[in-house]
Amino acid sequence: MKAISFELSGKTACFRKPDVNQYAYFTYNNIHKPALLGLFGAILGLKGHIQLHNENRGKKPNQLSYNNGYPEFYEKLKGLKVSITPLTPHGYFSKKIQVFNNSVGYASREAGGNLIVREQWLENPKWQIMILDDGSDRYHDLKKYLLKEKSVFIPYLGKNDHPAKIDYVKPVELKKELIDIDGEYYIDSLFIKNEARFGMHRESDDAPFIFKEVSPMWLQEKYHFYEYETLIFTNFEPLEIPKDTYCYEDRNYTFI
Repeated sequence: MKAISFELSGKTACFRKPDVNQYAYFTYNNIHKPALLGLFGAILGLKGHIQLHNENRGKKPNQLSYNNGYPEFYEKLKGLKVSITPLTPHGYFSKKIQVFNNSVGYASREAGGNLIVREQWLENPKWQIMILDDGSDRYHDLKKYLLKEKSVFIPYLGKNDHPAKIDYVKPVELKKELIDIDGEYYIDSLFIKNEARFGMHRESDDAPFIFKEVSPMWLQEKYHFYEYETLIFTNFEPLEIPKDTYCYEDRNYTFI
């Protein structure tokens, strides 16, 4: 099985959670799949949420000219399988609240029209990303752009305050036969929890850990809200190996 692998990083990142916005905006710990597909869409020059909103501006949902589909990037890339591996101990990145002013005049009803924004940012995030070759034209276009270091739009990590850095791009060959350590199989990437049960932790590591995060996984079709799954990063052995798990360089990776 073929795939393309690269390292994705940045000085900061913010993948804003939509459920809390009173005192401060908070971020997910890891880049989630819809955000990653958006980054791929930027590389390929595909249209996003803003273009879809502008296309439908002033139209009603029952009009023939109303586009009730997904944004172009998601429609064309949602079938891709990706592996996301946080390159940090225990899968947790440091975070810090940043405070800044939005003083454009119409940002707030407060005196002077100044809005104080508090936003949580990831510090020095870094992931290994792999994209599974599904034989599609979109995969091969993306592979070509990554290998040639080309991008139509600037890729960023959540918003344009956080430019993304892409390094160490290379094609890889995956194996279906997983690597075991004394008969135990560990997964070195994020994977969906489902009904996961765990055995022993990897003894070569300093300490056992299980990192869990409820993360966006899909866009809901009608309103494009996030739909979620619980993702796990751990050095415990899952007793049931998730589907689409492959081996590369003595490590096992699950594609979601």
